[in-house]
Amino acid sequence: MELLHVAEGVAREKQIDKEIVIEALEEAIQKAARSKYGYDQDIRAKIDRQHGKVDLKRVQTVVEELPDVVDAEGEDTGEETIGLITLAQAKRIKPDAAIGDELIDDLPPFDFGRIAAQTAKQVIIQKVRGAERDRQFEDYKDRVGEIINGVVKRTDYGNVTIDLGNAEGYMRRDETIQRENFKIGDRVRGYIYDVRQEQRGPQIFISRSHPGFLAGLFTQEVPEIYEGVIEIKAVARDPGSRAKFAVMSNDPGLDPVGACVGMRGSRVQVVVNELQGEKIDIVPWSPDFATFIVNALSPAEVSKVVLDEENNRIEVCVPDEQLSLAIGRRGQNVRLASILTQLDIDVLNEAEEAERRAEETRVRSALFMEALDVDDMIANLLCAEGFRTVEELAECPVDELAAIDGFDEGVAEELTNRAKTYLEAKAAEFDKQKKDLGINDDIMDVKGVSPAMALTLAEKGVKSRDDLADLAGDELVEMLGEDSMTVKDANALIMKAREHWFAEEDKASESEEAAA
Repeated sequence: MELLHVAEGVAREKQIDKEIVIEALEEAIQKAARSKYGYDQDIRAKIDRQHGKVDLKRVQTVVEELPDVVDAEGEDTGEETIGLITLAQAKRIKPDAAIGDELIDDLPPFDFGRIAAQTAKQVIIQKVRGAERDRQFEDYKDRVGEIINGVVKRTDYGNVTIDLGNAEGYMRRDETIQRENFKIGDRVRGYIYDVRQEQRGPQIFISRSHPGFLAGLFTQEVPEIYEGVIEIKAVARDPGSRAKFAVMSNDPGLDPVGACVGMRGSRVQVVVNELQGEKIDIVPWSPDFATFIVNALSPAEVSKVVLDEENNRIEVCVPDEQLSLAIGRRGQNVRLASILTQLDIDVLNEAEEAERRAEETRVRSALFMEALDVDDMIANLLCAEGFRTVEELAECPVDELAAIDGFDEGVAEELTNRAKTYLEAKAAEFDKQKKDLGINDDIMDVKGVSPAMALTLAEKGVKSRDDLADLAGDELVEMLGEDSMTVKDANALIMKAREHWFAEEDKASESEEAAA
């Protein structure tokens, strides 16, 4: 019964299943018995779960002959003879023994020697520790995204180990808020952002700089967020300095910003104190991108927003006196707004915006004047109506074009015909150049590759879809020119070129599965 009491005490202390401790004891007794009776013996121990009695047995499996454990060169073959007995030896013990039979002998109880006891102790410790680690991983694997409290156990060059009570959490130096210094024994709150099962046990990673920590603190402080009346849409942080926090109310009669701020700022102040004085801008979220961007750039006032959906970019125009406020110290305000909206934001003052628009209009007008053989007045009128390329003009219905002030149906039809003629001539010219340079048709199937881009790449030796797929993002940007596209866009284009590789791999694996 003493064994059962020990198992129960260890299981309670380590918060693991009692059965695991008993199995560890059985394995320890087996190892100790093998050290007494021989390491080539298959000895099995069974502890009675009710009375604690240890039942020790030796099991021998009958084989034709024992395998060779050493080859002709004297090297280990990897074969084992543990628990095996030859048929001839077995017949002396049991005359009717056959190959595959198991001979089972009861062994008497024995006293553990010092070495056997040490071996048993190591087995039990290892088993219990493994079970404890598995239990910790099971406890915390589904708690990613929670805020947890703990006590600083040790610090190492800014990296903090936190005692969570029944486990340890790790907070790297880059996951702490700047200017924070922890001492052993300090109480700390953090956000669990990852839990991994590693060789040394479960690793619980905690952060105080993660955007989720800010969202979690507001969820604890604002009942409306906890109940789902107010929804957190986006968070952007510069830990310890400033944060932007977008919220939306599902109740039309409830102000989400006011609810998060609280009476005289009581709710937001609790969060600010926890984040070491981090300034927090609470922004009302809007499904309209332009409105949301204007809110995100507060406290700066925005006079104009231009959205470029194709390139996922935004141009924001602000008055001259608001420019520094919109950008913020070291670009902090516009950077946080960009993270919050997940768009690249260019901030311009009114003079720069006017200059850029004039340059764009000049370039487009020149294109229309050359392609359509029209004067600057018609070209400027087309630009003012929002036409950016000759392709857009060629695809525009004649009646829509005729509805523009100053155009009639005849003029609209003529412009459409001239645009189509120009595009046909450019296509014929491109076909000739494509043939001369040896460009494969498949590269033109990649969405995003224009004829001009294909010609430029062909001059650099990239003439097929596979050639494009073999490139790296920075190589493609270098070939096309720094101003042509970003590395991110180049990588996206290359991944599109590689799509046929993945399709071929999937088809091959499906064929293998079907054959199997």
